[in-house]
Amino acid sequence: MTPDDPLLKILACPLDKGPLVLLLPEEPGPADTDADAGTAGTEQALYNPRLRRRYPIIDGIPQLLPSSGEQVTEDEHERLLKRAAS
Repeated sequence: MTPDDPLLKILACPLDKGPLVLLLPEEPGPADTDADAGTAGTEQALYNPRLRRRYPIIDGIPQLLPSSGEQVTEDEHERLLKRAAS
């Protein structure tokens, strides 16, 4: 999925029906050496900053069931907002 994909305009969070933000894969950097910078932050995902829920994109298919979303911590939320802004 790309940032200009028309599908992004119609996809919505299954819980609050609001828009989602596409998170592209991160480039691993020197700061990503600790254990909790695992694979979850490096894959494509759709993010709802209002509810702080991240939905994975697996094999190009967004997993938008309420049960497939994961709640993120405050620190992770701040990191994802910076990632989405870049």
